[in-house]
Amino acid sequence: MRIVVIAIGRLKQGPERELAERYRERFDDIGRKLGFRSLEIHEIPESRARDAAARMADEAAAISALIPDKSSIIALDERGETIDSATFARHLGRWRDESVPTAVFLIGGADGLSPELRRKVKLSVAFGKATWPHQMVRVMLLEQIYRAATILSGHPYHRP
Repeated sequence: MRIVVIAIGRLKQGPERELAERYRERFDDIGRKLGFRSLEIHEIPESRARDAAARMADEAAAISALIPDKSSIIALDERGETIDSATFARHLGRWRDESVPTAVFLIGGADGLSPELRRKVKLSVAFGKATWPHQMVRVMLLEQIYRAATILSGHPYHRP
């Protein structure tokens, strides 16, 4: 199974990018042994449209163009479900075991994801009730993906 992260906005050079890359590399090392083919990250520039609806529509079109057929789509959304790391790992493991070809994680822009995209989502996840900067959400998501791999492999990184 491939894992794809599609994010609106770019991580600039600096500590956030370095930390995100560190978790992606760690996942690559352990993920292949667990049947995860790759972890890809696609950055989409923020729309420059004048109003929120137009920005969300522009961004949704760009995101949709990158989502492969038969993917499980997971949205990072402040209105989403707050789940623990073990549950997150079970979702990834189940999709892998069900031969879902791709799990796609979406991180929307400042206005969020369009209603059209949210209707296609299989799971909506929130990292608590706080609103987080998109750069931090990406780092936290990559850490959770890595943590899920360690949970699935029985590695001691995760200590409940």
